[in-house]
Amino acid sequence: MKIRVLSRQDKDYSRERKNDIHKTSRNLSQDAHPFARAREYTRALNATKIDRLLSKPFIASLSGHVDGIYCLAKHPTTLNTIISGSADGDIRIWDLSTQDCRWNTIAHKGFVRGITFVPFKDIFLSTGEDKTVKMWSMGSKTPINTFLNANAFTGIDHHRSDNVFVTSSVKVDVWDHSRAVPITSLSWGAETVTTVKMNQTETSILASCGTDRTIILYDLRTSMPIKKNILTMASNAIAWNPMEAFNFTVANEDHNLYTFDMRKMDRAVNVLKDHVSAVLDVDYSPTGTQIVSGSYDHTVRIFNSREGSSRDIYHTERMQRVFCVKFSMDEKFVFSGSDDGNLRVWKANASEKLGVQTNREREAIKYSKALKEKYKHMPEIRAIDKHRRVPKAITSATRIKRIQIESERTKEENRRKHSKPDTIKRQAERKKNILVTE
Repeated sequence: MKIRVLSRQDKDYSRERKNDIHKTSRNLSQDAHPFARAREYTRALNATKIDRLLSKPFIASLSGHVDGIYCLAKHPTTLNTIISGSADGDIRIWDLSTQDCRWNTIAHKGFVRGITFVPFKDIFLSTGEDKTVKMWSMGSKTPINTFLNANAFTGIDHHRSDNVFVTSSVKVDVWDHSRAVPITSLSWGAETVTTVKMNQTETSILASCGTDRTIILYDLRTSMPIKKNILTMASNAIAWNPMEAFNFTVANEDHNLYTFDMRKMDRAVNVLKDHVSAVLDVDYSPTGTQIVSGSYDHTVRIFNSREGSSRDIYHTERMQRVFCVKFSMDEKFVFSGSDDGNLRVWKANASEKLGVQTNREREAIKYSKALKEKYKHMPEIRAIDKHRRVPKAITSATRIKRIQIESERTKEENRRKHSKPDTIKRQAERKKNILVTE
């Protein structure tokens, strides 16, 4: 005769310590929980509301410049260091942990047009409209070296591993630390090269934008240009994806950002919209999944690199035209420099809690994110998650821009209706702004 008895061990239901959570057993069968989906939806809705309620992205405004900030550079290895350059030639090194300026000097006469760190040394380079490039040691107010040119510089960037840097002016010049004249000069018909950036993965490739609406790629191994695109409007800035070596994004005057694959330049990989004025700067996060942009419309927008619309918009009442933006090296912060002379620090995720988190907090945040991701397609949750308070001027400009785009589309359709078949062909959104590819 078999006798079944209930048996349970103390360790299966009792706590080891007094502060531990009580152990509970649950029946995971869906038949036993008919309202589980409704409870999950309510939790996702509440998590979305709390997320928007706690969205306070602004952290600090670092003041000290007396003119607009036109360039920024983040330290490649130190998280709490950033350098800014302004229109009056002033360069400042900021300590982000104390929010203080720990070094400053009048480095150039006139605008500071570019600053870049040497990745493998504790020095940085600056360039300005006074036709000089100066090499600085951190903390020293006397430049280590000065490089002269016949024309005013508009940008600068450094090679990842060699003592080589590039500058832009009427052409792209390649310099060596130990030589006073460029070792190579590159050009392909541009009137003035407005910016230049080196690929930090494929280190022999660099890209430039010009006033003649061109985007040109160069190869340092052959000292020759390799590809050129001409867009409908000029591009103001360029940024390489740090994780996808072939992809880069340009900030354009037509209010959009265009992501290209340098292997196939006849169409954009992605078009990022939402700005209502010229986009002046762009930067990638270290993981390459997010893009931050600054615009003439006084706003900073953050995009997911695979999506076409911004996931967040940052602005303040006093912030003016945003000339430069940067992601921090840990992807948690965004920096913006504007025409009002302030360097602003923002959270990359507006509702993220700063500081130390307990294990329970981390698990709760992870669970809330999973719920929001699961129910993000629901109309109520989607509407709450996408709602942003934006200035009235931005709202009005967005409405006017939408009407203009719809009018152009209607006009094109009417022209197509009253023309012979196939005489007016449809153009893909990612191709129509590219005029020439060489």
